[in-house]
Amino acid sequence: MKNNPSNEMRQALNPETWLKDHGDYLFRYALVRLRDKTVAEELVQETFLAALKGKEQFKGHASERTWLVGILKHKMMDYFRKSRQEIPVSSLTSPEESPEEFFDRNGKWKEQPSHWGNDPRETLEKKEFWNTFEACMTGMPGHLSKAFALREIEELESEEICNLLKISSTNLNVSLFRARTRLARCLEKNWFGTSPGGKKV
Repeated sequence: MKNNPSNEMRQALNPETWLKDHGDYLFRYALVRLRDKTVAEELVQETFLAALKGKEQFKGHASERTWLVGILKHKMMDYFRKSRQEIPVSSLTSPEESPEEFFDRNGKWKEQPSHWGNDPRETLEKKEFWNTFEACMTGMPGHLSKAFALREIEELESEEICNLLKISSTNLNVSLFRARTRLARCLEKNWFGTSPGGKKV
């Protein structure tokens, strides 16, 4: 009689090794999206507790880590819903980061962004790049990093993000613009070694 794959996967669950095997990964996953070390730690702890209570629900259709990440995602969405606050437009706009700094009246770049390499996959595969990316994300104001993470990393629709963060579509668009601008500047300076205009720093 063949063993049920789901039973084999369920038997492989070992809560005693979760912290060692997945703790750092889950913390970094949450930190990039939440930009709050304390909250990230709390949600990872809640994830482990929820996983322990619901381990019988693990069907074996995904890896143990993927299953834990799924639980963590739900915890983060709950956190966003509970902590959402309306962000005034005045806090999102600033002269030094206005679109006019980068684009002309026709929406074209005043200065082309610098070249970031021939093969993006080589960069994405480098652990050091992701360390820099995480540092850039955590260096952003919280409302910017949350909006960017939900849109570009979690790939949520704009309407869902607006509902989660309780902001208007205009506020979301401004937040995403500022987040992308800050992230590009940070990566240019700390990873690619160039300024936004393509000059070496």
